[in-house]
Amino acid sequence: MAEKRNIFLIGPMGAGKSTIGRQLAQMLNMDFMDSDSVIEERAGADIDWIFDVEGEAGFRKREERIINELTQGQGIVLSTGGGSVLSKDNRNFLSARGIVVYLETSVDKQFERTQRDKKRPLLQTEDPRQVLEDLAKIRNPLYEEIADIKLQTDEQSAKVVATQIIDLMDNLQ
Repeated sequence: MAEKRNIFLIGPMGAGKSTIGRQLAQMLNMDFMDSDSVIEERAGADIDWIFDVEGEAGFRKREERIINELTQGQGIVLSTGGGSVLSKDNRNFLSARGIVVYLETSVDKQFERTQRDKKRPLLQTEDPRQVLEDLAKIRNPLYEEIADIKLQTDEQSAKVVATQIIDLMDNLQ
């Protein structure tokens, strides 16, 4: 792969976007970025604090600015937040500026991977499993809409998934 195309990882929380993204970037000798981490770094605050103070709408505005900026780079692996696809602009930025990889996972696996994580503001409710199911109904069709590659991550290691992404990208060219 002579030219380094951007690779954007999308999918629900708990799909492994950050872990797989780091692995993929290392294997391809590319820079790894996580849009949620960049938002926290620039705001000087955790995402849950941003949600508390600005609400989800305020957070999504920040996310849109960051994704627009980061996707204009070259040769990056970008892990996006699970809800980033809610914005039509984000979907356009992602699909126009790189290869979009949808990391798919079951609600059961999401629940298992996120149940002890207190840094996910949308899951701080009485019934986080129901929240995950509701989010999947809304977001999964949006992930599908812009995905160039789709991979199931439930029972696979980050290295295996990263290797599969590289193989599938070679087939796209």
